[in-house]
Amino acid sequence: MLQKLKFRRVTGIYAVCRLPPDAAVPDWAGRGTFTCITRTTDELSIVCSLEHVPAEHKQGVRWCCLQLVGPFAFSQVGILASFIDPLAASGIPIFAISTYDTDYVLIREDFAGVGLGALSAAGHELWPKDDLGAG
Repeated sequence: MLQKLKFRRVTGIYAVCRLPPDAAVPDWAGRGTFTCITRTTDELSIVCSLEHVPAEHKQGVRWCCLQLVGPFAFSQVGILASFIDPLAASGIPIFAISTYDTDYVLIREDFAGVGLGALSAAGHELWPKDDLGAG
């Protein structure tokens, strides 16, 4: 069953960067109000404000960040699926990040209008309603 969710647009445009797994976390990665740094045996993945990313690490894709209004209990199931299913059905690429309290979904800036329309048509609500122009 599709859950109806509230979400907000996080101010700014974001980059998703991939560095070697043994790279040091660069100073620019932690700047800004929203960052995500994940290290695995295969990569160092960084999501941060595009304005702080040096040219050699820019991938050419600009991302908008949507925050699901939480928090959500770990026992709740289907939260992220409810939100990304309408995006997938519309062919919109996403990059999902989960934190302790909530989920964030990045959509490519060139798909933002179509993405927000798909989410609205699925019953999800941009909150507050005047946030559409943020970023």
